[in-house]
Amino acid sequence: MLTSLSWEDARVRRSFIRKVYSILSLQLLVTVSIRCFLHNILGSGLLQRTKTLSMSYVTGMLSSYYNTTSVILCLGITALVCISVTIFSFQTKVDFTSCHGVLFVLVMVLFFSGLFLVILIPFQYVPWLHAVYAALGAIVFTLFLAFDTQILMGSRKFTLSPEEYIFGALNIYLDIIYIFTFFLQLFGTTRD
Repeated sequence: MLTSLSWEDARVRRSFIRKVYSILSLQLLVTVSIRCFLHNILGSGLLQRTKTLSMSYVTGMLSSYYNTTSVILCLGITALVCISVTIFSFQTKVDFTSCHGVLFVLVMVLFFSGLFLVILIPFQYVPWLHAVYAALGAIVFTLFLAFDTQILMGSRKFTLSPEEYIFGALNIYLDIIYIFTFFLQLFGTTRD
């Protein structure tokens, strides 16, 4: 934007600087206010409770489409896998937190595979391709469970601060829910 006002005039320059820093101060004030508001909500657990209720509803609705025996079987498999991975994550010297690049690549593979399936399924359902996708999803989120468990432990490349306990619980909760839903897709039989 070109202007006819001269930068040589000290009054114009001071006025310009004052306006810029006034706007900047207002922006920073809004940012800090929103951050404090969200921190208080997260600190009180409101967002965690909302997310938990939402995921419980979605998981319950998804499970209602499957045979009760399948749901119980997948719940048992999920429990065994999660307990095993958690114990392994506490005991191993392997640092899963340094593998975030690999996890990103796997999530991208999962994302694009899911996108491909969404495009393909309206034309022709391929059961073995869906099974491969579900197995990949279960593996990826099992690795995320190990990653998130080690982040909680500390003394690794990445760690959470003691104030981030709600974030840590939510991460592990989501990992377990996703593992369960992928196992349900893989092993579940639908109701007749």
